[in-house]
Amino acid sequence: MESNPIRTSDFAFDLPPELIAQTPVEPRDASRLMTLNRYTGEIGHKYFRDILQLVNPGDCLILNDSRVLPARIYGTKAETEAHVEFLLLENKGNDTWETLCKPGKRAKLGSRFQFGNGLFEGEIVGVQEDGGRLIRFFYQGDFFSLLDNVGQMPLPPYIKEKLQDQERYQTVYSREVGSAAAPTAGLHFTPELLDEIRSKGVDIGFVTLHVGLGTFRPVSAACITDHKMHSEHYYMPATTAQLIRDTKARKGRVIAVGTTSCRTIESVMKKEGTMRESAGWTDIFIYPGYEFKGIDGLITNFHLPESTLIMLVSALAGRENTLNAYAEAVRERYRFFSFGDAMLIV
Repeated sequence: MESNPIRTSDFAFDLPPELIAQTPVEPRDASRLMTLNRYTGEIGHKYFRDILQLVNPGDCLILNDSRVLPARIYGTKAETEAHVEFLLLENKGNDTWETLCKPGKRAKLGSRFQFGNGLFEGEIVGVQEDGGRLIRFFYQGDFFSLLDNVGQMPLPPYIKEKLQDQERYQTVYSREVGSAAAPTAGLHFTPELLDEIRSKGVDIGFVTLHVGLGTFRPVSAACITDHKMHSEHYYMPATTAQLIRDTKARKGRVIAVGTTSCRTIESVMKKEGTMRESAGWTDIFIYPGYEFKGIDGLITNFHLPESTLIMLVSALAGRENTLNAYAEAVRERYRFFSFGDAMLIV
């Protein structure tokens, strides 16, 4: 037994519901940006476009280029015309996907469904212990193009407003399709801002981590070490690994854009012992006491109370500094969660 176990309740804070952002700010880089010194706890207030003044020549930003699947689709049962909602979670290969569906009682083993008025079909080929379904799809052409026609963005459950432009839940640099949720720290960048950052002498590299819905699952264990992390697939390209090594060699800062980029970098260091090309599954859980081996700073949004994400931020900036910053964000009426404001921790 640990002498002083870290409790989930240690990461609780009071969040007024009206601070949960329902719609994105326009333009993207007009959102607010809190700065947090991870060593002193000093807090500053900026706008996201000011990031240009906060990064230095020789630094690098590491971005997650995963693209969100329009993963919410509605099927009509062939025999009864009953409607069932499916949420695609993970491609298992052979045109078979792990899904969540409701109402589940209508999706029994062997049931067949039509999607998009017959654009493609699916058959339930497995029922999982947690109630999820394995569905195999039958179609002609490119499945992801068909999904673009019939699917909807799987917005987080705390967003009640309908999204007018589906691209606003994608980063401007997204390209590798496979996420069930957006890597939201990157939503603040515009192409123009990225160009200005490059012009300043700051390098930009890309990793891929496909975000799973486990991101939104609350930590139910009282002691955080009893929490089981979900696994997500990542890829660290050789060019990005080289960029990180070069940045370290010249004493620049490696700044991860989002907890997903952070988890990718730290997973590679943990698995490989060095920064190099790597791919696989990671269930790394970063919480206070963790020693960072890859990143020097983090750009991230404001996260849910008692979530693994605020625990990761607390590992980098210290729990007390983090909770002080969150209390300040509430006082200053920052916007929280996926479409909310950002913070830079260095």
